[in-house]
Amino acid sequence: MPRSNFQELLDAGVHFGHLARKWNPKMAPYIFDQQKGIHIIDLHKSIVKIDEAADVLKQLARSGRKVLFVATKKQAKDIVSEKAAAVNMPYVTERWAGGMLTNFPTIRKAVKKMNTIDKMIEDGTFDTLAKRERLQVTRQRAKLEKNLGSIKDLSRLPSALFVVDVQKEMNAVKEANRLNIPVIAMVDTCCDPTPIDYVIPANDDAAKSIAYIMDVMCAAINEGLSERKLEKEKEAETAEEKPVAGKKLRARKGAKAEESAAEAPAAETPAEE
Repeated sequence: MPRSNFQELLDAGVHFGHLARKWNPKMAPYIFDQQKGIHIIDLHKSIVKIDEAADVLKQLARSGRKVLFVATKKQAKDIVSEKAAAVNMPYVTERWAGGMLTNFPTIRKAVKKMNTIDKMIEDGTFDTLAKRERLQVTRQRAKLEKNLGSIKDLSRLPSALFVVDVQKEMNAVKEANRLNIPVIAMVDTCCDPTPIDYVIPANDDAAKSIAYIMDVMCAAINEGLSERKLEKEKEAETAEEKPVAGKKLRARKGAKAEESAAEAPAAETPAEE
């Protein structure tokens, strides 16, 4: 079932591309027309690609995997952080730290450092430090929270990246390509779609366009998470039913054994003379 329709995409301004003179020829298959020097994206192709990307995200969520959302541009960061957090997915909206994927163990060490500071605050160790040390630790914690707080629950490499503006997030795309992590991205007419595994031809500058695409992607993730929850509940019910069935079977066997034992002496008792 389609997750988006033509009119909704039109209302959100998804069809507006960049200036024709700034276009990337590799985006030609997704361009419908040119008006007043601006390329118009073919929304019929966008619908197909949006639904394809949504299906991929749904399957990943259903299997319990994580998708890392990346959007550091001003008009996208608040939208992406809010919607990604709502579906419990990690996101990067402040700055892409070099090596966040290719040097993931180092990033995890920084996250552990942040967790260690939190424990110090909880157990009272923080209060025993000198005033200057407390100030340094507080600043360090604030810096780590700003850059890495949104990925503190990401204990392993993500199964996919969702990117808004592949030109701005070029480093993230390169790292994902190097590690063979699939990239799903909103790709405007000025961008190169070649490094992207799942291209969504769309306006990546307008807040309405970004919000609409994010809504569709997060709705698909929610579907996957709901299905995963139902599957787990069914498995739990099945696991509970098996011991009950086993007990009933043993009870039946025990009853039959008692009947056999009761009948045996009666058959062997000699008749009176």
